[in-house]
Amino acid sequence: MTTTYVPCEFLELDHPRDGILRVTLNRPEKRNAMSNELRTELFAVLEQADADDEVRVIILRGAGTCFSSGYDLTQGAAAADGVRATRPTPYYTARGIGYWARHVVEGCFHLWDLATPLIAQVHGYCLAGGTELAASCDLVYVADDAEIGYPPIRLMSPPDNQVFPWLMGMRPAMEMMLTGDSISGVEAARLGFANRSFPAADLEQAVLDVAERVAKVPPNLQQMNKRALHRQMEAMGIRTGVRAGTEVQAQAWFTPEVVAYVEEMRRGITSALDRRDGQFGDYRTTGRSVVAAERSS
Repeated sequence: MTTTYVPCEFLELDHPRDGILRVTLNRPEKRNAMSNELRTELFAVLEQADADDEVRVIILRGAGTCFSSGYDLTQGAAAADGVRATRPTPYYTARGIGYWARHVVEGCFHLWDLATPLIAQVHGYCLAGGTELAASCDLVYVADDAEIGYPPIRLMSPPDNQVFPWLMGMRPAMEMMLTGDSISGVEAARLGFANRSFPAADLEQAVLDVAERVAKVPPNLQQMNKRALHRQMEAMGIRTGVRAGTEVQAQAWFTPEVVAYVEEMRRGITSALDRRDGQFGDYRTTGRSVVAAERSS
């Protein structure tokens, strides 16, 4: 890479093939929980890459056992009004009710609007904010045994970025939103969340092969190809619908059950997550812990 990218503590960058920049979320000990510091680095790197003439496609993946288990809630990222966040966020969003959902949606559409094609390479857990990050990419390829889900709907709120019905249709999205259950990589590809799934051992090579094909198209044309599809989705109302969803998400924070759960998390996030998922017998309570040390949603 000839471009000098911002120094990164929580990302790893490499250039596996001509025209391809690979960005790896690198908090494996925290299951790649997205702290504000990580997100700040990520947005800065992606913006630099978008202006780099040598980069024709970007791959986004996670180090260790999973893609990402969600946002790092120890930083107050889930504060409904944004006032209690304990770390600077990567970009400004107006404070007030619904702050966090609006902040997340702004970021997701910022990635959506990049000129350079962005590919998500998903393995292991892809949960909560991790699903929103993957959904913001142009192409999504997953391991067959990946687990994609949004468990916060069980005791916190609807998704910040309510993109599931746009990608999967009403019935599959409704089942996920009423249960908080995860779907496998195979199911994610069948339902439309992902393009395709592959055996875990084959995923990296498959994604590189797709990225190489994407990189063959001239960048000036490729960004038009992206926008052509995006404009059709926007004509169908995706921006309006997703932004409207942030208002519903904000209302959930004022229900008695969510108020009580947020207080429980302040006393101990790990025990709160155990209680949330224990009655369902999944995620961290199966013995295959989603979060051994991290504090994501």
